[in-house]
Amino acid sequence: MSKLVIVRHGQSQWNKENRFTGWIDVDLAEKGVEEAINAGKRLKGFSFDYAFTSALIRAQRTLDLILEQIEQTDLPVKKDQALNERMYGDLQGTNKDEAREQFGEKQVHIWRRSFDIAPPNGESLKDTADRVLPYFEKEIVPLLKQGKNVLIAAHGNSLRALIMSLEKLDKDEILKVEVPTGEPKIYELDADLNILSSNYLN
Repeated sequence: MSKLVIVRHGQSQWNKENRFTGWIDVDLAEKGVEEAINAGKRLKGFSFDYAFTSALIRAQRTLDLILEQIEQTDLPVKKDQALNERMYGDLQGTNKDEAREQFGEKQVHIWRRSFDIAPPNGESLKDTADRVLPYFEKEIVPLLKQGKNVLIAAHGNSLRALIMSLEKLDKDEILKVEVPTGEPKIYELDADLNILSSNYLN
């Protein structure tokens, strides 16, 4: 049996300002730092073998703060842009209300909440899954099948892709899934990656 713990980064400065962030490298807001520290406190007593995060500072800092709290700062960590947030293209940096004014509420809703329609020069959730899942299969699945415990600190949409795969959700079901900031979700998995239990630590 293995444990997989996924955590969305704490609130970033642009989450706070209601902006599309995507691949822009924005740091945690003060609240996000607190969320990451609290996530670490909740995970005290957990022991991990490996940790993974994206190439973006908000996820990396979240992971660092968690590892400090659980006193595992020497854990092997892999950072890869395959785990980055969905790339929002021309929407990146735009306030979400301003985007609705510019493109229309209906169009922005379609970009945000459809599975395979991307904003201009950006990625859909399907595109995000198409880069996240091969990385997961290659780098993380073999560790889980060996019974290793793995911690992933990443982003709302990259984690959605993982949840879709792990929980065998279809493209309509995954669109209803919200991934809260700074709340660890624990999966206990058997050797075939069937879920024995899953719950948020909140």
